[in-house]
Amino acid sequence: MQRRFSQVDVFSSSPYWGNPVAIVHDGLGLSDDSLQRFAHWTNLSETTFLLPPSHPDADYRVRIFTPGNELPFAGHPTIGTCHAWLEAGGTPKMDGMVTQECGVGLVKLRQTSNRLAFAAPPLIRSGPVAEADIQKACRFLRIERDQVMDAQWADNGPGWMVVMLESAAAVLDVEPDTTAPEASGVGIVGPARVGVVGLRKPSMGDDANREVKVEVRAFFRAAGAVKEDPVTGSLNAALAQWLLRSGQLSAPYVASQGTALGRSGRVYIDEDDGQIWVGGHAVTCVSGTVEL
Repeated sequence: MQRRFSQVDVFSSSPYWGNPVAIVHDGLGLSDDSLQRFAHWTNLSETTFLLPPSHPDADYRVRIFTPGNELPFAGHPTIGTCHAWLEAGGTPKMDGMVTQECGVGLVKLRQTSNRLAFAAPPLIRSGPVAEADIQKACRFLRIERDQVMDAQWADNGPGWMVVMLESAAAVLDVEPDTTAPEASGVGIVGPARVGVVGLRKPSMGDDANREVKVEVRAFFRAAGAVKEDPVTGSLNAALAQWLLRSGQLSAPYVASQGTALGRSGRVYIDEDDGQIWVGGHAVTCVSGTVEL
């Protein structure tokens, strides 16, 4: 059966500089095995499938798959899927606000003139990381223990653990050991995903990047291999909750991600009345049909 298909670049206003997500606009009638097999075939960090909502307040329902498993929530697929749904003629029940139904429940997205932003879902795990897990992270990241300024659980569904280094430069210098024992089994350091973050230090002559306050990198396991994600909405959502609540940053701020991969992702963090919003641009790069 021919089904409408889009591939959207997220967290970039220019094509091919952000993080792509594949969207099948009609997932009705497809088995879980078919959904997973197609996501494995696209070999993107996530592939999504649009379905009619089951909740009366939702505009649509989405299922989110990595090449190896289904996720209850992920950030860049949320923005990319919403962009594709609107572009295909979707009309939200509430002006300026889209309600997505997914594995974590209902997620709000607000529309601005040129960006979409989702409401950061609550953390299901937070707090300091045990020393044993920090040591595992250090071995995986091939860094010394004294380079770790802090480490926190920041899990809003995918299972993120965040390691903070002393600077953005230190983050970009990381060359992980993907063959380390810590990168096998259930994941890199207990969960399946680890993020590395460093605050940017203002410097003369850096006007183009003055808005960027933090450099982010994300590593995850998919289809038996450890990969780096170009730009990660869920990690930045969880990270923002930590950085804002701890007073290390104030909103609004912009996070940079993908630099180490030759990308130029930008994630826009805002906060209104205690709600953190995670935003970015989205642009359709591929559109057509797929046989499923």
